[in-house]
Amino acid sequence: MRKVFVTGSKGQLGQCIKSLNNDLVKDLWFDYADADILDITNKKEVETYFKLHKFDYCINCAAYTAVDNAENDQENAYKINVDGVINLVESCKRYNITLIHISTDFVFDGKSYYPYREEDNTNPISVYGKTKLEGEKVIISKLKNYYIIRTSWLYSEYGNNFLKTMLKLANSRPELGVINDQIGTPTYAKDLAEVILKLINEKKTSFGLYHYSNDGVASWYDFAVAIFDLMSINIIVNPIPTESYPTPAARPNYSVLNKSKIKRTFNINTSYWRASLKRCLHSKIKDL
Repeated sequence: MRKVFVTGSKGQLGQCIKSLNNDLVKDLWFDYADADILDITNKKEVETYFKLHKFDYCINCAAYTAVDNAENDQENAYKINVDGVINLVESCKRYNITLIHISTDFVFDGKSYYPYREEDNTNPISVYGKTKLEGEKVIISKLKNYYIIRTSWLYSEYGNNFLKTMLKLANSRPELGVINDQIGTPTYAKDLAEVILKLINEKKTSFGLYHYSNDGVASWYDFAVAIFDLMSINIIVNPIPTESYPTPAARPNYSVLNKSKIKRTFNINTSYWRASLKRCLHSKIKDL
């Protein structure tokens, strides 16, 4: 039985992986850890943990993802998103473990007019994006057995995300303004979790960098309107430009990902983002 280690297990993707109970998890043994169990920034702690457990795969869901906070907390962002990745890479290499690492559309500057391919030039415009790109570079330079999966606009029943923020705000406000000039693709974390387990189950060695998100294109305004529509929530949603809602960190204006490579390589069918949103909303949303 192959052993799979999941870091950042209390985050939304980690919880989605843990929630799967189907053929994808057959013949796999899982170990889940969050920062309270394993601090990935502690090199000795990581090395000892990996030596003890003899994993076959490490799914790295651990990350500093507070995009705005990262602008004034660069030290911790780099510590988790770069130094932590270095520690995981070194132990994966030492013990022959395949690393599956989650990255982000924020490695791009958003100036494209077509969906970003894996080989397109990166140019992050935020500290968060820069640290995630540095983590990618570490993996590519030091490992052979790895998958880096860039994804976008992740949401789920778990953790903190745009979907849950909108539902909470709808309980207290009759009207909202939501940005309509940042374009991307909402991605259901459970869909991503299933893709990750498919990579493991198929035992392929098509290692490398991949893009994955749900299909389609939306603005944050479109995403919000769809949430309220599918939940039959009566609220006024006003489209607003980015400059009307300034944030410490800059966001890409366009970050749609081209999924052709992962679809072709692993025969993956991706769901349209609104269909996946509907599935998520039929689940029980946690901690609202």
